[in-house]
Amino acid sequence: MPDLFDQLKQKYQAVLDTIQREGAEVQGLSLSGNQLYLKAMAVSEASKNRIWDSIKAVDASYQDLKHDIEFRQGSQTYTVQPGDNLSKISKRYYGDANKYPVIAQANNLTDPDKIKVGQELVIPAA
Repeated sequence: MPDLFDQLKQKYQAVLDTIQREGAEVQGLSLSGNQLYLKAMAVSEASKNRIWDSIKAVDASYQDLKHDIEFRQGSQTYTVQPGDNLSKISKRYYGDANKYPVIAQANNLTDPDKIKVGQELVIPAA
């Protein structure tokens, strides 16, 4: 039979999957008494909110979870992936696809539709 840590980790696996999908970083995962302790650093406030929504979807009371989820402040960089466009990147970092001009301006992009896979973009703080 799995121990309590493994049981809680399995229960909150969807949250851990969301963290990975969001590009966030798990900085700590351990047992604290009878609670799973999760510390994570999200890429943006919007990403943090999506992780939080995932926690509530697993267990609205989350009595067996102690969490500390923060997001990076300040400018960041992002490497363009296949299928990306500025609206998609804007939605990920700002929670709003229509804020793509902020990214375009920060990167001196004259045509926001012309980004290339592998290109490094500066993502200004929201």
